[in-house]
Amino acid sequence: MTSNLSGVLTALTTPFDASGALDVDALKRVVDRSIAGGVDGVVAAGSTGEVGALSSEERLTLIETVIKHTAGRVPVIAHTGATSTAEAIRLSRAAQDLGADVLMLVTPYYEPLSVDETVAYIKEVAAAVDLPIMLYNIPAVTGVNLDPATVRALATEVENIRYIKDSSANWEQALQLIHHHSDVIGTFIGWDAYLYSALVEGAAGVMAGTANVVPGEIVAVARAIREGDLSGALAQWKTVYPAIDAMLSVPFISAVKAGLDILGEPVGVPRAPTAPLDAAAIESLRGALGRLTPVTAGQPEKPLAASTVGGN
Repeated sequence: MTSNLSGVLTALTTPFDASGALDVDALKRVVDRSIAGGVDGVVAAGSTGEVGALSSEERLTLIETVIKHTAGRVPVIAHTGATSTAEAIRLSRAAQDLGADVLMLVTPYYEPLSVDETVAYIKEVAAAVDLPIMLYNIPAVTGVNLDPATVRALATEVENIRYIKDSSANWEQALQLIHHHSDVIGTFIGWDAYLYSALVEGAAGVMAGTANVVPGEIVAVARAIREGDLSGALAQWKTVYPAIDAMLSVPFISAVKAGLDILGEPVGVPRAPTAPLDAAAIESLRGALGRLTPVTAGQPEKPLAASTVGGN
């Protein structure tokens, strides 16, 4: 398999204004911040982006804004999974028409589906579009785990299934995907605490909500690994990990937004019923971010990996 998408992808936060509406200007600044930090792609309307709190039309507005503002600087991965096959197809076709590079497809949630039902959904949505598909495996939310054997069968049978974001937090499963199945699918690890380990093990890349807050620091880790400087990568990881851990130790969506606010890039608060961080958590996060060793003043000048995506 020739994998064109690789490196560090930011799972973009979704900014809201004081009235609770999408804040398009803030979203553009968040996109620019990640690209300036050197990331290799951005992901619109994912879990960090509060997809469950967005209407379908808001999702498409979000995707369109990110695509237009990114303007080809890095690939855009649009999350178009839904609770029904018909809605996932509608969103996927719309995102393809808007110019997305890759479609990310979460498996349906809420209803307790079988693996067979889930596989049928994936195949039907993938057949409705021409873009590369990234499977999104997050069993804690969906109740269904896409095990490595199932993933391999899907990637072998369906030409445009090219990637998987594994957010299972099952490290053994992740290693199996990376080491046994990279010939048919590129694995992106979507659990921020595993960023360093995943890249050292040879994952195609990582998808991180914390990259909204510390993109340059994460890219520095990834670039050092890519260049074979494992000691330098580990040193950088030890510097940034406490900040990542601080964000993972409290409600994550709220932590990403609080982190950006602390660093002078306000993006509003999460949509109810998700609550903002309390004052104690904010001060703890402020301390962790304050202890970061800054990446050199000029952030990495170019993405970690040249990424040209598209086609099958």
